[in-house]
Amino acid sequence: MTMLHTVNKSPFERNTLESCLRLAKKGSAVLLFEDGVIGAMQNTKFSEKVSQAMSDLSFYVLGPDIKARGLSEKKVIDGIKVVDYNDFVDLTAEHNAVQSWL
Repeated sequence: MTMLHTVNKSPFERNTLESCLRLAKKGSAVLLFEDGVIGAMQNTKFSEKVSQAMSDLSFYVLGPDIKARGLSEKKVIDGIKVVDYNDFVDLTAEHNAVQSWL
């Protein structure tokens, strides 16, 4: 069973991203949106953890939320796919279950 994990809180605000990375099963996907997009940025204290998790998990980040926070898609960790709202819907349909990390 493949699961889509969604994280919408900044890793600097809450530990939801770290919990997600620790508990997500191999083959699952992680979508970072709203303030969660900060977890997809290079050169933060969370970048290495996310990069390491990419060997087991697929990562996506919502492009409009990156822009809404004044961030640049060029600063997204290599290997994380930037998606739009239509892709967000497709990801939820492609996976058997969705786990929202609040």
